[in-house]
Amino acid sequence: MAESNRRPVCAVVGVGPGLGAALARRFAKEYAVALVADKLASLANEIEAGGGRALAVAADMAKPEDIGAAFEKIQRELGDVDALLYNAAMRPFGKLMDTKPSTFENTWRVTTFGAFLAAQAVVPSMLKRGSGLIIFTGATAGVKPFATSAAFGPAKFAMRGLAQVMGRDLQQQGIHVAYVNVDGAIDMPAIRERFPQLSEDDMLKPSAIAETYWNIAHQDPSAWSHEVDVRPFKEKW
Repeated sequence: MAESNRRPVCAVVGVGPGLGAALARRFAKEYAVALVADKLASLANEIEAGGGRALAVAADMAKPEDIGAAFEKIQRELGDVDALLYNAAMRPFGKLMDTKPSTFENTWRVTTFGAFLAAQAVVPSMLKRGSGLIIFTGATAGVKPFATSAAFGPAKFAMRGLAQVMGRDLQQQGIHVAYVNVDGAIDMPAIRERFPQLSEDDMLKPSAIAETYWNIAHQDPSAWSHEVDVRPFKEKW
């Protein structure tokens, strides 16, 4: 995906203790990784200590100026982005009348508008190079939302639509665009605390999801996937 004289660059947007961290760790094995998040822990130091290359970039994905500055820093310090993994999202629960307009708007900004702006930041260099990868972290709410997803569902639907538009636009120009429908709860501390009744088999392991992203990233161009579902074997669907 990248010129032979440099390590390819992967930007992971939305890095928390679950999937974002797992994506960063998996791609750091062969990529220089940029970790883009509002609040960053010690993951970048962990990757560097293990012999990888990591750049922590603080950004609020609801703010266009933060997104622009983040990708300028990535390009300046690591180079052009070869792979964009957009994992940022807000996940409020609430029915229509329980949802504040500001919550609806902020959920859309982080989930969809941020994805749009991040894609605009990386696609020009991908087009020039004739190759690239963009994967959006989707959710069941982008296909079949619950009544309590009044903000989250529309945002994920819009992200899924953006992925389809971009795939039809960019695939024939060498840029692989995919939407991964994460159908189930991801095993991480916040989920275990909110849903203590869930067993380990009821949840998706972040490292297992990250492996799916890795496989999508390295598919042969003759057999690219666009929409991919991942779910626990026990999940009803």
